Amino acid sequence: MTVNKPLVVAISGVKNSGKTTLIEAMLPLLVEAGLTVAVVKHDGHRFDPDPSGTDTGRFMAAGAAGTAIFDGEKFKLVKRQPVTELDLIAQFPDADLILLEGFKHTDWPKLEVVRKGNSETPVSDPATLLALVTDLPLDGLGVPVLPLHDPAAAVRFLLRLREEALSHA
Repeated sequence: MTVNKPLVVAISGVKNSGKTTLIEAMLPLLVEAGLTVAVVKHDGHRFDPDPSGTDTGRFMAAGAAGTAIFDGEKFKLVKRQPVTELDLIAQFPDADLILLEGFKHTDWPKLEVVRKGNSETPVSDPATLLALVTDLPLDGLGVPVLPLHDPAAAVRFLLRLREEALSHA
């Protein structure tokens, strides 16, 4: 089934809540379910996209406005320009699902990770929460609660969400 537009869902939570771990565990299950999935991660700090000493890193350090590297199966493009997640989402028109890592204070619909010993309550706007993924007893907040250590439960939730979106398209 072809979707005109990918479903976009943020996997949010406070720092070190387990967002990356959850996404990493869900990806093979989503791929196994037949989805093409892309991930867009927001870094609140500056990052070095090309390590120093690499050819592309050397080009950027020398003042290039951008660099590209490819091997025939994949590529990486680095450009110095303002960018938003919308710009990056547009780079994946063939994706069935785009997971945004982070974005807790945005309007994107989200699964929020709340992990014992790291956070006690959700920090996202409740209006944006699709579900909580947690190892805490957080029932009664008006959203589904998915077990933190069961990525398949989060995948089933996203697959149902996608099917609902398809049926309304």
